[in-house]
Amino acid sequence: MDLKDYIAIVDDFPKAGIKFKDITPLMNDGKAFKYATDQIVEYARNLDVDLVVGPEARGFIIGCPVAYALEIGFAPVRKKGKLPRETISVEYGLEYGKDTLTIHKDAIKPGQRVLIIDDLLATGGTIEATIKLVEELGGIVAGIAFIIELTYLEGRKKLEGYDILALMQY
Repeated sequence: MDLKDYIAIVDDFPKAGIKFKDITPLMNDGKAFKYATDQIVEYARNLDVDLVVGPEARGFIIGCPVAYALEIGFAPVRKKGKLPRETISVEYGLEYGKDTLTIHKDAIKPGQRVLIIDDLLATGGTIEATIKLVEELGGIVAGIAFIIELTYLEGRKKLEGYDILALMQY
């Protein structure tokens, strides 16, 4: 199955000159979504992971069915102020400014093998921050999986030394 058939390219979104890669058609098609999820599940099985971690919001959409299929837990990474219990946080750079990501302090046990999942690898900033959170809690990043990688933004450079799966590349 060619997953690119299920990606809508939206010109000039969210601003002029950007060709946004929209994964909602993939999610709307049960067979395509199952195929993409199954590809990540097989990748995860080879890594012997204990937990899936995903940044909001699309990391939840992709990560939860993978965790379910593997019969392991899922830990959300959220923006500051969104998690109700004690958290740790990391500040990271955006194109225009900074943002903060958080995770519950008890979400990961030291030594747990973690698969980080998100929909898109662009510049790598969000995943780099997520890795810092996982490792600060003593987790081992066994792998990182994406539906799409935008190779021209070279986000993979920020993730050198980590095992990475991207189902599609643009």
